[in-house]
Amino acid sequence: MEYSNNTTSLSNMPNSNSTTDDYASYYSLEEDNDKQQCNSSIKNFSRVFLPTLYSIVFIVGFIGNALVLCVLVKYHKRSNVTDVCLFNLALSDLLFLISLPFWAHYTAIAEWIFGSFMCHAVTALYMLGFYGSIFFMILMTIDRYTIIVHAHNSLFSKYRSVRASIVLILFTWALNLGASLPNISFSQVKNDTNVWTCGVEYPGIAWMSFSYIEMNVLGLIIPLSVMVFCYSRIVPILMTMKSQKKHKAVRLILVLVIVFFLFWTPYNIVLFMKVLHHLGYMQSCRWEQDLSMATQWVETIAFSHCCLNPIIYAFVGQKFRNLVLKILKEWFPLCFGRCTTIVSDFSERRSSMFSRSSEISTTKIV
Repeated sequence: MEYSNNTTSLSNMPNSNSTTDDYASYYSLEEDNDKQQCNSSIKNFSRVFLPTLYSIVFIVGFIGNALVLCVLVKYHKRSNVTDVCLFNLALSDLLFLISLPFWAHYTAIAEWIFGSFMCHAVTALYMLGFYGSIFFMILMTIDRYTIIVHAHNSLFSKYRSVRASIVLILFTWALNLGASLPNISFSQVKNDTNVWTCGVEYPGIAWMSFSYIEMNVLGLIIPLSVMVFCYSRIVPILMTMKSQKKHKAVRLILVLVIVFFLFWTPYNIVLFMKVLHHLGYMQSCRWEQDLSMATQWVETIAFSHCCLNPIIYAFVGQKFRNLVLKILKEWFPLCFGRCTTIVSDFSERRSSMFSRSSEISTTKIV
């Protein structure tokens, strides 16, 4: 009886192939559950962390870059290459910043509700702003290099004409579009367990590795190399000048290089580690959690660089700063009218003190 029961149960068992399939589906289901549990704590953290920081970066960066655009449009009648590059740099930062509220909302509710077209559009804004900001920083660096190092070279002076600068800007935007096109074309909306998601779906591991390495090369290696080369040639020439502002110019150059290195290097290192992760290295749950957490931090640090661009490239100059205060006084006379008066009084006092000290020193010498 006991044997017959065993025989009956054995005869009713599925064959070995179906058993293997059942076990495979069981293990794949178990892996999916482990993966969800591994990422659940990171997702809960990112729902609060990322929207908050994205909102702060958006507000601060939008105000600064919008002011740069307004000043350049309103007060600069004859634009040179530097002003045109600064305008396009601020425009690229604004394109990038416009995409952040959509990503903040997507992260907060963990679902994409804006449709397929907006998924492509927001990805396009994100990528065009990302590469545009870096490319125009490179162009501004090369422009400064040609002005200072090759000031007497007629070949380099010709490119600063209006027509040549327009061609150069259009070429930079075309290069920007070409670098951004793969991620824009691969972005798509899909239904993942009754939740709509928007993301870049690469057709294979090769395309994903190519995209990340492209960001490493175009986003860090090339711009940092250009900045180090150009500014290493500019600084010795500035130090030979007798101008009192040469030390301030050298400090500004050091700030440009150091800030770019500190803000973008961690982001590119994590991108490279994500490539290794997708290639099969660092596959443990702890590594996946650490990479996800590190990505959130370094992304926010890198994205906040667009908030510093107006300060570094525009607001440092006294003339540009005075134009910003002038336009703020026109728009908000109650808030900034008194501020501009105090700043002008302080500058007048400082100039009068400087003139008095120079007169005293001249009298002593005489």
